[in-house]
Amino acid sequence: MTPTITAFERSPDGGRGLARDMQVRWALEEVGQPYDVRLVSFTAMKQPGHLALNPFGSIPTYEEGDLALFESGAIVLHIAVRHAGLLPDDANARARAVAWMFAAYSTVEPPILERATAVILEHDAPWRDERLPLVDDRIRKRLAELSRHLGSDCDWLDGAFSAGDLVMVGVLRRLQRSGLLNEFPNVAAYVARGEARPAFKRAFEAQLAVAMAASNS
Repeated sequence: MTPTITAFERSPDGGRGLARDMQVRWALEEVGQPYDVRLVSFTAMKQPGHLALNPFGSIPTYEEGDLALFESGAIVLHIAVRHAGLLPDDANARARAVAWMFAAYSTVEPPILERATAVILEHDAPWRDERLPLVDDRIRKRLAELSRHLGSDCDWLDGAFSAGDLVMVGVLRRLQRSGLLNEFPNVAAYVARGEARPAFKRAFEAQLAVAMAASNS
């Protein structure tokens, strides 16, 4: 059965591939699973039909038969468990890959999202100029830790590419306009390796096509 995911009808990122459906698209492309996309407006996301799928009124959602999921991390994990290609066969390695997924969302991403809030939503706030350097330093701490783990000879977080890398790269891509990634060349190279994967490129182009169609309408 072909799953259906939801995505923004008009993505706030304008086609940069940062919306949460990007990671789900990428996971589906990595495992070779065809999928359908249902585009939703910001208004529709708050209506009962969508809230029945995601009580928080956001995207993405994932429907397959009688299964409905929300939260991109949960959806990526479901895809990785159900299809070969995103989790190692070895039980311990699988557990570590899942741990890296949690690390991406719970440890690395929070200060990155805090930075986005400061830059986008609080740009006129009187405390913004004092707060932003503090947030950047928290991000640098996480990037330094990640850089130390990767070292000079690791292509991926734990052996072969996994769902942990997919999520981590997705999280780190939010920093590309900040200049912070460039301070850690091996982390920047790690992100570039993820973006070079054919499955990533297919997912990015699919999301970009939606953004371009919206801008032309």
